[in-house]
Amino acid sequence: MCGIAGIMLAPGQVLDEALLARLTAALTHRGPDGAGEFIAADVALAHTRLAIIDLTTGDQPLFSGPLTLIANGEIYNFLEIKKELPLGYSTNSDCEPPLKLFARRSADYTKYLRGMYAIAIHDRAFRTLTLSRDPFGIKPLYIVQTEAGIAFASEPQALLAAGLAPRTIDHAKLAELLNLQFTTGKQTIFHNINRVLPGETITLKQGKIQAVHRIPAIAPAEIPPANETEALARLDEVLENAVDVHQRSDVPYGMFLSGGIDSSAILAMMARLNSSPVLAFTAGFDVPGVADERDAAAAAAKSVGAHHERLNITEKMVWQHLPEIVACMDDPVADYAIIPTWFLARRARQDVKVILSGEGGDEMFAGYGRYRAAARPFPFAKKMRAKGVFDGLDILRHASHHWRNGIATAEASIHDPSALKRAQRIDMQDWLPHDLLLKLDRCLMAHAIEGRTPFVDKDIAKFAFSLPERFLVRNGQGKYLLRLWLSKNLPAAQPFAKKQGFDVPIGAWIAAQGEALGALVAQNPLIAELAAPEKVRTLFANAHDKRAGFAAWVLLFTALWHRHHILNLPPAGDVFTTLRQL
Repeated sequence: MCGIAGIMLAPGQVLDEALLARLTAALTHRGPDGAGEFIAADVALAHTRLAIIDLTTGDQPLFSGPLTLIANGEIYNFLEIKKELPLGYSTNSDCEPPLKLFARRSADYTKYLRGMYAIAIHDRAFRTLTLSRDPFGIKPLYIVQTEAGIAFASEPQALLAAGLAPRTIDHAKLAELLNLQFTTGKQTIFHNINRVLPGETITLKQGKIQAVHRIPAIAPAEIPPANETEALARLDEVLENAVDVHQRSDVPYGMFLSGGIDSSAILAMMARLNSSPVLAFTAGFDVPGVADERDAAAAAAKSVGAHHERLNITEKMVWQHLPEIVACMDDPVADYAIIPTWFLARRARQDVKVILSGEGGDEMFAGYGRYRAAARPFPFAKKMRAKGVFDGLDILRHASHHWRNGIATAEASIHDPSALKRAQRIDMQDWLPHDLLLKLDRCLMAHAIEGRTPFVDKDIAKFAFSLPERFLVRNGQGKYLLRLWLSKNLPAAQPFAKKQGFDVPIGAWIAAQGEALGALVAQNPLIAELAAPEKVRTLFANAHDKRAGFAAWVLLFTALWHRHHILNLPPAGDVFTTLRQL
């Protein structure tokens, strides 16, 4: 896990010598273990390193003949590639095999990679720069076209800090953020800054895009299992392999344990594969009545002899650190799960540099209720994300009727005879990379810790999407096969029991501070543009209502995000002090 950045210059342009320094400084939190750079006639590359594999010889850039590589991520099948291509490697880095593959396969090299990655490869012979992102979008990558050429970075804030893009908002994307809590597609919320989409490989030459191609996240379905026994055996095989390769590390690792199905399955497999106790971290809140599965997580951890760390997150902690948490979400995600994720990462960093997490289990094995609702027969089927956060609340001055366009585009592009699997694929196109995985990346990298997601794996996806629906949904519950596997491998997790879920009591906390917070949020310039101050104050005063509380949270997030990433003001203390200072 690292930070990468650089620029390919347009003809006649000269490199600003301070540019790489600004990019490197902005990405130091992603890679505090070292930095490297490469400058050629038309290309400049910068890398900040978080050392995970090959601590001695794995510094970047890496070189092979006319090729130079910088990368962010992990290539989990690097050992297998080395066996298939015994080409005289000069390091033990997991990122050297992709360099050798590129020399053989050119832009098609990513078809042979298994992992999470954002990679830049410069070819001095052909004077090209190739940018690639893994097919699930686990690792981020952004580009911006400037007069000087095309620049790229692991985070938009680095491009902003380097002066390569203006701090201005795309209001169509702002409407998405307010109603969806994330933004879809290629265009980010910042004018001129685009995402390299999951699975894309972009070839640049002379400061312009020369070619783009994209590989799918889900390979063509394999032959489905004939019966439940075979399905369980194959699930066991692919899950064991996925967790095994995701544990490849030269530094200590642990896991986030929520008490739910997905993280419990990761725990069960880690316990099988590791001779020493698994180190598991669980978060909860000090609010009576809030869904809290810490006891369930503790029971599961105890049953396999794991070392279990329980973190209690208080209201005081949240108000103190929320400005910092939002500041790390430059590509904004107003998902309140950023709060426990950030605190868990801060705690875990005391003991480990790598965390395995259960993101992706719901998308792969049809866990969400919205999938079952979307798969109902006509006329009972429900469209996913049909109602926005602010629909019907009469808060915004100019309510957008187009905030769902990105989701509708995804829906129109996906064709699967199974309504259930269409719903899964829709989420995998935008929700997974632009909310869940983005949240995990930023909250963990804020503390220089690497997040790994064994469920978000091409072998897992190929198997999961081969499953008949009867192995996914049964008796009104999703993830049937995964639950069945867990009942046999970690019965203490009680996989068929009704789960409490995981909730963040942000609405209750906002309600308790409604008068003060409402007034402070209402005075933010962007919020004042979006809504009349009296309506904002009323919304916060009514935050005890679930819908109002959730909308108030989104406005609070947006105000803090705007203050930091658009007005370019650093956090100034707790949330109240920070909001007062404009």
